[in-house]
Amino acid sequence: MSSHHIVKDKQEPALIIANGEACSYELLSQLLEWSPTVLVLDGAITRVLELGIKVDIVLGDFDSAKNIEELLIDQQPIKIIHTPDQNKTDLEKGIEYLINEGHKAINILWATGRRADHTITNITNMVRYKSDVSLVLYDDYSKIFCLPKYFEKWYLKGFPISLIPIGDVTGINSKGLKYNLTNETLSIGYKSGSSNEAENDGIVSISYENGDLLMMECHD
Repeated sequence: MSSHHIVKDKQEPALIIANGEACSYELLSQLLEWSPTVLVLDGAITRVLELGIKVDIVLGDFDSAKNIEELLIDQQPIKIIHTPDQNKTDLEKGIEYLINEGHKAINILWATGRRADHTITNITNMVRYKSDVSLVLYDDYSKIFCLPKYFEKWYLKGFPISLIPIGDVTGINSKGLKYNLTNETLSIGYKSGSSNEAENDGIVSISYENGDLLMMECHD
């Protein structure tokens, strides 16, 4: 896994590797295969280098990674981005850096597990960037992304689907789910659309009027 595919710059999703629980080698390989840009948060750099991954950018305040230039001597060419702003998480800084570099899509790994506060923040903060970039957060059990106001996709019968509101989401309608929603309102902490599923093989469609709604495609 010493290198990743050469593809047209910024035409495929960039990949951010955060500092949460590591995923399987299989999932990591799949996302590296088509990632022209790999950005690693500084807290994870030692673990990432141990896997033999070619890194393009390391970003963070580097409080936990000493002698970073020496550590990355075999990774050249590489960008080392110091971001000391304590008002944002390193993942937020990484997303914003790639947006400013012109990336339109970003996959995120190692952003869940370990500390619960980091996991919740990393997931809920995705909605902040939904107008600027397509974000997809992966771990071994979940694929999480922000739903547009209208969404449709083909699923196998029984495929697990959860709709998680960030704040209040109103006017939700769905077709193709086992438990369809009709002009429904979901509210974080009070009512969510967790543990639904596709009723049959075919198209599932979801629409809503206002708010921020996450789709979680999960499996055990």
